[in-house]
Formats: sequence, structure tokens, C-alpha cells
Amino acid sequence: MAKQTDRGLENREIILGVLTEVLEKGSFVHLVLNQALYKYQYLDKADRAFITRVTEGTLEYMLQLDGVINRYSKTKTNKMKPLIRNLLRMSVYQLLYMDRVPDSAVCNEAVKLAVKHRFQGLKGFVNGVLRTISREKEHISFENPAMRFSVPDWMYDKWVRDWGEERAEIIAASFLEPRPTWVRCNESTVPVSQILKSLQEEGAGAECMEGFDSMIALRGYDYLEGLTAFLEGWIQVQDISSSLVGQLAAPKKGDIIIDVCAAPGGKSLHLADQLKRTGLVEARDLTEQKVSLIEDNIVRCGLTNIQTKVWDATVFDPSSEEKADIVIADLPCSGMGIIGRKPDIKYHMTEESLKALEELQRQILSVVWRYVKPGGTLIYSTCTINKGENEKNASWIRGNLPFEPVDIRGKLPEGWEAASSASLQEGQIQILPGIGPWKEFDGFFISVFKRRG
Repeated sequence: MAKQTDRGLENREIILGVLTEVLEKGSFVHLVLNQALYKYQYLDKADRAFITRVTEGTLEYMLQLDGVINRYSKTKTNKMKPLIRNLLRMSVYQLLYMDRVPDSAVCNEAVKLAVKHRFQGLKGFVNGVLRTISREKEHISFENPAMRFSVPDWMYDKWVRDWGEERAEIIAASFLEPRPTWVRCNESTVPVSQILKSLQEEGAGAECMEGFDSMIALRGYDYLEGLTAFLEGWIQVQDISSSLVGQLAAPKKGDIIIDVCAAPGGKSLHLADQLKRTGLVEARDLTEQKVSLIEDNIVRCGLTNIQTKVWDATVFDPSSEEKADIVIADLPCSGMGIIGRKPDIKYHMTEESLKALEELQRQILSVVWRYVKPGGTLIYSTCTINKGENEKNASWIRGNLPFEPVDIRGKLPEGWEAASSASLQEGQIQILPGIGPWKEFDGFFISVFKRRG
């Protein structure tokens, strides 16, 4: 029993460290959590699953958790010591959402962590708040939908304005649902059937997606980097929504493609794979660090028709003028479509930063369109559901640049066309998470244009 208790304390110590790094220092949860899981590979699968769930769950529900804590604590979360604040958040998440963890264990381990971090004088406070919430949790409810779904009020109100109350609620709820890890098979390496067999033999739940033969939903795996299919470069993490960019780009053998904001490289690798080792994909991004992420994936996947370049997309590159058959402009955005995978986005984004992003996107578009050959293709895409970044900017392209939209009707799987919230005839598709056939996919916007002349 002592061994089990020590392990539980160690797991919670890891969680507390990740939360502190993310919430107090502004680090990205997917990076910090992956680093922690890599560092503690010696832990068994159940322990890593616990660490992942409590970390991600605490971040997903943080606004709601703060609301609950503030009901039962005289000291509000914004006035607490950072470590105590995050310790209470992760503990309350366990009390409210993890029935298999005894409330007594949650409270006891939290007190031990407070003492371990030299907050001996606050152990009574921690214990008292958690014991009270444990007693009252069956009576806790939330009338405010933004609080119920743990979304900032301004963000939820914007979704209501853009998509209506019913859709806003579905979108917000979908971000709290468990979802698989989507991976795309590099079909130029080995057959999909062989990849599926390898994944299943190593204990991963692997299922293909109808209409997307190269896409696999992964569930129940222990460690992605430990799977043969990943190590051998047969698969690349990429959401189905994102993979539509490559499908709609429909590159031909020998095409020259420039991806102007490519890191970590999922779309570039997909396009290179589609080219069947012909042509060239140039994957660019702003910094050496971002480009190194792309290069790591290129080496792992063994593709030879893709190269990288460090380049600021807001700066014109004369050597690339009218060079590309296809330009991919998947630009920096608010990320409001991927909150289900990166919940910390909710806490970094503001209404003011949305407007700045819309301006940055137009600034980049006003430069990179010149890389497209006459008759070539420009694809503008984002991983957000904000109309200002999406439909508004697609309209700006039509009104200010020498491009016309490409009708994409008939190019999507059955059932997708009727569900789109944007005009397919005008070359646009808006994927709203939780809506129609997209219950487990990222929110995503894609617009396809052809250069005139």
C-alpha cells in the first residue's frame, strides 16, 4: 500500500509541475506534457494515462474549476500562491470528474504535496477547501453555459453571434469530449494494411476513416514514439481536417509547392507523399527552431522531394516569384478550432489579439500570392472557427488579389458537403467541431483559389 501511495504522490507531483509550467510560465501544454511523459518513461501505462488525463482535464475545465473553488474558499484563486492554486485545481478536477479516485486519497495527497513544497501553514486550508467541495459536489451546477463548458465568456458569446446558440453549445461541448489521435499514412512507403497490422500487433486501437483511406484513428496506445509505424516514418500525426488541404490541393506529379508557414510539417509531408517522390515541396517557417521540427519529420519519414527554408512570410522572396504550382498559406491563427487538443489556447487568446491576427494574415497573403504561377493554386487555411479570420479573409483575397475561387463541390466525402458552414461553390469549407460528420475532428477552414492570367 505504501508503494502505491508513493507512486500516486509522484504522479501528482509530475502533474503539478506540468501545470505550473503551462499556467504560470506560458508554455504550451502539448510540448511540456510530452517532455514529461518522455522523461518518465519508466512509469507504467496506467500511470502515464493518469498523468495525461488529470493534466489535460484540469486545463480543459480550469475556468469551471476556479469557479467551484471560489464558491467554497474565502481566498479567491487569483489571490492564491501559484502552487496552491494549481494544486487545488488538479485536485478539484479529480473530485468532480474521476469517480475511480477516492475523494479521501485526493485530499490526502494534496495536503502531502502542499507540505512537501513547504506550505505547511496552508495544509489546513487545502484540506478544508477540498473536503468541503467533496461534500457539496453533488449539488454543484452551472447556469452560465460558458462556465458549464469552461470557456471564456467573450469567446462563447462570439460563437453564439457567429453560429447561433445551438451550434455554439455543440462546439463548446465537443472540445471537452475525448478524441483519438489522428495519423496519416505515408502511402509511398508501405501499404496502409501493413501499417494497420503493425499498430494492432503493438496493442494500439487503430481504425481507418471511411472516405479517407490513408487516415487512421489511434486509441489506447501507450507511447506514440514507441510505435514501429511512427519510428519507421510510416505515419505522421495529422488531423483529418488538416489532411483536407492536401486532398483539395490535388498536386500533380512534378509540381512545385511552397508551404509558407509549414511547421511542424504535416501538410508539407502529405503533399510530398502525394507527389510520389517527384516535384518539390519547399517547407518554410519563421525560425530555425520551427524549421528543425519539420526537418526531424522529413528525416523520420524518409521523403526526398521536400526541403526546408527559414523565411519570414511577411517578407517577399524575389527568387520565388511565380515559381509555384501550388502555394499553401496555412497561416498563424487564433487556434479556436483545436481547443479540444490544446485547451491552453482558451487562456491566451483575447478579442484584441483576434484583430491583430486577421491583419497579420492579410499582410502575409499580400506577399505570398506572388509566388503562385498564373493558373496555379493558392490555398488559404486556418485551424480556427472565427469568421473574421476565415470567410472575411477569403472575401478579402477575392476583392484584392488576382484570384478566383475554385468550386470544390464533389471533392469531399459523402455527407460533408451538406454540413459545411461555408460555400463550397465559392471554394470554401468550414469544419465546425461536433457538427455533422465532424464530431471528432478539429475545427478548420479551407479556401481554394486559382490565379488568373
